[in-house]
Amino acid sequence: MYGAILGDMIGAPYEFDRGKKSMQFEMFNDLVRYTDDSVMTIAVAEAILGLPKAADDDMVRAAMVRSMQAWGNRYPNAGYGCRFIGWLGKKDPQPYGSWGNGSAMRVSSVGWLFDTLEETRRYARLSADVTHNHPEGIKGAEATASAIFMARNDASKVKIRDYIVKEFHYDLSRTCDQIRPGYHHVESCMETVPEAITAFLEGESFEDVIRTAVSLGGDCDTLTCIAGGIAEAFYGVPDDMKAECRNRLAPDMLEVLDRFIEKIQ
Repeated sequence: MYGAILGDMIGAPYEFDRGKKSMQFEMFNDLVRYTDDSVMTIAVAEAILGLPKAADDDMVRAAMVRSMQAWGNRYPNAGYGCRFIGWLGKKDPQPYGSWGNGSAMRVSSVGWLFDTLEETRRYARLSADVTHNHPEGIKGAEATASAIFMARNDASKVKIRDYIVKEFHYDLSRTCDQIRPGYHHVESCMETVPEAITAFLEGESFEDVIRTAVSLGGDCDTLTCIAGGIAEAFYGVPDDMKAECRNRLAPDMLEVLDRFIEKIQ
């Protein structure tokens, strides 16, 4: 999860094209901090870590709801969307048909916690389904988790790209140089997940993926969160960047992160 959380943190100061669509920017400063992307990434991980191995779909959904509501209300000013804020306050929260990129930004732990691609996609779908139950919202979560699963299992970038195109029908034919000029702030899975995967495919190291994703602009904290999650699985994360991440997380977040790390080792 370091990669996703770092992507969120590093992208946050440059959202809305405040980074001038450049790869040359200060990686760490006082403005680099977690947003709702990181809070919900932690929430999804904690939900899964607390489940029994044979959990059925209803158990998974219920755990996701409990954890997301608990973390969202614990950190209410992290930058959630309006509909999600309403969902956080309901006693019986229901999915609201969103195709927003929130389903993909929070799913990174799913790509690490299961032994098969089938189970990875199932849990990704269920993590999305409690809020983002539109087919595009579910697709964004499944595609992101699938790319992470494949990357951590030594799939090549060619195999990852081909699988994503075949299974999810995303257009990955454009280069980042082609995407960058006209890219704008948009919060849909359809216009965030393919761009994030393209940034991963073009990047030549973890840091290069992060810089490439931020340079696309728009909703770049979420875009970079998604790209960073995949990049971690492929490249790993430098120790100094992990330290920067940990220094910016609250103790309760670190506790979940450490439990997650222990689980996947």
